[in-house]
Amino acid sequence: MLLTALPVVLLICSGTAVKINIPPCDQHMFNSNVEDCLSDFNTSLEMSDHQYSCPWPAVKPMYYKLKLCVDNLAITSSCMGHRSLGDFFLKVHNMYFSSCGEVRDPPLTTVILLIGPLTLLTLVLPHFCVFLTTRDP
Repeated sequence: MLLTALPVVLLICSGTAVKINIPPCDQHMFNSNVEDCLSDFNTSLEMSDHQYSCPWPAVKPMYYKLKLCVDNLAITSSCMGHRSLGDFFLKVHNMYFSSCGEVRDPPLTTVILLIGPLTLLTLVLPHFCVFLTTRDP
C-alpha cells in the first residue's frame, strides 16, 4: 500500500501532476445573451397580472425554460456557479415574484367553513350534555 501511494504523492508534490485549467467567466458573453432568455420569459408573463398577485403555479413551465436557457448559457460562457448567475435570478425574482411571499387572508367562505362548525358545536354541546344528564331513564 505504501509503495502504491508513494508515486502518487511524489507526482502531486513535484508538480508534474495534471493541473485542471478552468477558463474564466466570459461576463460579456453572458450579459449580452442572457437578455435573449429573459425576453422569452417576459413575453409569456405579459399576459399575467404579476404586479398584483403571485403568478407562480401558472408560470412554472416558463420559468423552467428560462432556467434551462440561462444554465446552458452559463455553461457555454463558463459562468456556472458565478455571482452573475445568482444576481440574474435574484433580479428576476424581485421583478416577477415579489408578491409571492406575502401572506394573504383566505376568502371569507373558507373562514366561515373552518370556524362555523366548531363555533356551533361549542354552543350546542353544553346543552346536549345537560339534556342527557337530566332526562329520566
